[in-house]
Amino acid sequence: MILMDTGPLVAIFDPKDRDHQSCHKLLRTIEEPLLTTEAVITEVLHLLAPGSRGVEGLTGFIMSDYLSLITLDKTDYQQSFQLMDKYADLPMDFADATLVTLAEKLKIDRVFTLDFADFNAYRIKKGHRYCAFDLLQ
Repeated sequence: MILMDTGPLVAIFDPKDRDHQSCHKLLRTIEEPLLTTEAVITEVLHLLAPGSRGVEGLTGFIMSDYLSLITLDKTDYQQSFQLMDKYADLPMDFADATLVTLAEKLKIDRVFTLDFADFNAYRIKKGHRYCAFDLLQ
């Protein structure tokens, strides 16, 4: 399983985005299930033009089950807020915090992101250790 961050989703569905081609190329190589959170989708929808073909494409991507939305519970939100405090120096936004929370919850360390600086700094708890993410590039 691979977590999807905001940047690649915007790039995939906005042909004017500078990373559009590279993200499409990488997406074609992925065979594992793609997961994200509602917070990420909210960010993507905010960044894509309302009513655009990008929004239409994202909607189809989700409704066709190419991307699964995982709903977090109250405990997950609490952990996300704690992570935002922990990484306040970056700062960590809510969408990233929900992805890190989901990574720990489902034991996923692979993430498709364009936010390399932040995701290189984030660590996920695996047992008693904290490990780096495996960033798709």
